[in-house]
Amino acid sequence: MSKKTVRVSVSAVVILAALSWLMISTISEGAEYYKTVDEVMASPQQWEGKRLQVHGHVLGDPLVKSSTLEYRFKMHANGQVIDAVYTGVVPDTFKAEAEVVVKGRLGADGVIHVERGGIMAKCPSKYEAAPTAPSIGG
Repeated sequence: MSKKTVRVSVSAVVILAALSWLMISTISEGAEYYKTVDEVMASPQQWEGKRLQVHGHVLGDPLVKSSTLEYRFKMHANGQVIDAVYTGVVPDTFKAEAEVVVKGRLGADGVIHVERGGIMAKCPSKYEAAPTAPSIGG
């Protein structure tokens, strides 16, 4: 093998290794799991400390401490319940029985600590299709 071939080969290996390391470290930092409440509660120790998006429904009315905008609420799915805490402004549709997805981490206390801006709520009854009007001149 010539010197040029060895240099090109070594350079290619170094570049590929650097790109691989960069890609793996970036992906692992931003990885999030999307789970339902019952999936998380089946084995909470497995999810402790990991970034999660948890899907469920708000159980009862959320409790709010108005001086700090701290919300404490329960989420449920398929008979399982999990506690969550969030500090910040919530969407208008965030209320009892609203379908929600929260982003945060499951703490050792078994509570999901939702990150800022990490609540997405939907109210299924509010967004029903309007009845179609009869056509004119059909």
